[in-house]
Amino acid sequence: MYASLMRSSGDLLADFDDLQRRVAQLFDAPRWPASIRAVSRGAFPPVNVGATPEAIEVYAFAPGIDTTKVDVSVDRGLLTIAGERKADIPAPGSKASVYARERFTGPFRRVINLPEDSDPTAVSATYRDGVLRVVVPKREASKPRRIDIK
Repeated sequence: MYASLMRSSGDLLADFDDLQRRVAQLFDAPRWPASIRAVSRGAFPPVNVGATPEAIEVYAFAPGIDTTKVDVSVDRGLLTIAGERKADIPAPGSKASVYARERFTGPFRRVINLPEDSDPTAVSATYRDGVLRVVVPKREASKPRRIDIK
């Protein structure tokens, strides 16, 4: 009855890989994130975070959101982007049918840990062409500067 579980290819690593795939299928588990800072697949909005010598820049890819429904805040070194994306599917009772719905709808919240040298008092945010850009400048004391020798 369980003969397939008793067979072994002789390669221990291949057997463990096969076991992991079977358990993932059994529980319909998502794949592990690509890095320790990555989030699970399907997180909305997807973000890119980078740094320049002057600032930390966060790009959140969120097309079709109403900017009045988005809240960007900084508290204790955490940048939070929260809001809601309304569904644009036909109302129940209309004659239109939906066959596939892959676009995220509903409330969302992303929290990004900012480095210690960021200055939360001068954060700016702009939204253009579906991309929310948040710029958190670095503190003046942490920026590189040239020292003149006398």
